[in-house]
Amino acid sequence: MAEVKRLGYCVDGVWKQSKTDTYLPITDSNTGEVIAETPMCTEAEVTEAIESAHAAFGPWASMPIQKRTEVLFRWRPMLLAHMDEIATVVSTELGKNLDEARGEVVKIIEACDVAVGAPMLMKGESLMNVATGHDTVSYREPLGVFAGIAPFNFPAMIPFGWMLPLCIATGNTFVLKAANPVPLTSHLLLDLLYEAGLPKGVVNMVTAEKEQAEVLLKHPAVRGVSFVGTTPVGKHIYSIAAAHGKRVQAQTQAKNHGLVLKDASLERAARGIINSTFGCAGMRCMALPVCVVENAVADEFVAYMKKFAEERVVGAAYDARTELGPVVSAAHQQSVKRWIDKGVEEGATLVLDGRDLVVPGLEGGHFVGPTIFDNVTPEMTCGQEEAFGPILFIKRVDDFEEGLALMNHSPYANGSCIFTESGYYSREFSRRTHAGMVGINVGIPVPVSFFPFSGHKDSFFGDNHVLGKDGVQFFTETKCVTTRWFTEADKKQKQISTWEGTVNR
Repeated sequence: MAEVKRLGYCVDGVWKQSKTDTYLPITDSNTGEVIAETPMCTEAEVTEAIESAHAAFGPWASMPIQKRTEVLFRWRPMLLAHMDEIATVVSTELGKNLDEARGEVVKIIEACDVAVGAPMLMKGESLMNVATGHDTVSYREPLGVFAGIAPFNFPAMIPFGWMLPLCIATGNTFVLKAANPVPLTSHLLLDLLYEAGLPKGVVNMVTAEKEQAEVLLKHPAVRGVSFVGTTPVGKHIYSIAAAHGKRVQAQTQAKNHGLVLKDASLERAARGIINSTFGCAGMRCMALPVCVVENAVADEFVAYMKKFAEERVVGAAYDARTELGPVVSAAHQQSVKRWIDKGVEEGATLVLDGRDLVVPGLEGGHFVGPTIFDNVTPEMTCGQEEAFGPILFIKRVDDFEEGLALMNHSPYANGSCIFTESGYYSREFSRRTHAGMVGINVGIPVPVSFFPFSGHKDSFFGDNHVLGKDGVQFFTETKCVTTRWFTEADKKQKQISTWEGTVNR
């Protein structure tokens, strides 16, 4: 058995050993073997990370913007060179297959490509002679220390793509609270970032339990919090951090629905939905766990889905042949299985059961096979709440209007999609769906990084989403400077209006 590595926390670019008595095991999700343990940092250590970032902010924000973006330019080719190494770490600790894990690295690079445009994105506006002799210029400036609280399901893309590039390119510093079950990916990526020339303290990293992590929500040096995770936790973070005067963007959970109309290209739609549902083992907030299908084609659609799901290659995530790897942990495996039990208890028709799947040679792995329920009705909780696993719930409806109403009844509104050949229904769906990210014959309608990841309703709390122009606005604030230079006549002026420079009469 390999030696279990004891991890540390990072401050000033140096990995330190924690003084905590509590370490959490990190497992190879494919085998169940413990491969490392990560510290649950003390409150003092979380504070140390914040204070380091606060000390680094002044020099980093004062650095010319081209010098800041040069770090990302140097980091980018390193990500490409180490892509397979990063992907293997993701596949090991999380269970995402190699192709999906490489995709995380590609999305970091995409976010960097946006962030290095900060010299253009941060430009303000100006207008001469806004009042007689007065000129006004607006600037976008960084705020200070931002905290990132990351989920386990995208250990590379979310903290190092969604959060970090725009944060530091715009001149802020960053404290990452990495997801406790999957810190190894963050260790590797942060090491590469410092190797690319990042000044000490600009990015620090901890792992911690709830009580200690809440320091990030209350410390006066922290100006904003970016969070991805469940809705209850997101609501809590939003309320606590906002009460302490901080900006918050909380991307939270979902139960995305896809509407399949009778005129859809059914086989092609089913092949795409297989990936949308079972990709990343269903552990993504933009997965498609619910299909709302017109009765006229429902039987045919279910047959396609069962056939294609049974064809999925299940195995070790770091085996190049694997299409469906394990879920992140034994505890999460049991949680997903309980949702399958719940579907059975509530009376849904179990078309395909993945609970008893065993991969030969990987009996200790955290596997759940593709699972499909049919005849899921609106009152069933299995079709309402996020299971976060490889489960498809099929709801049958008579027509477009019934389907749209059913979908919009959900409290979550991250993504939605429609499969149809009708331009009319596509337009109606785009206009009337509650979701913030919409797909027309696209099962995972995640926009590229120059657009925001724009969830709605109970899938988001805050004002500005991650990425795109929203991301730039979240990590900066506007300053307006009005200037007047006196003429000789101005210098002799005896009476000055209360509204000088702000009102033209």
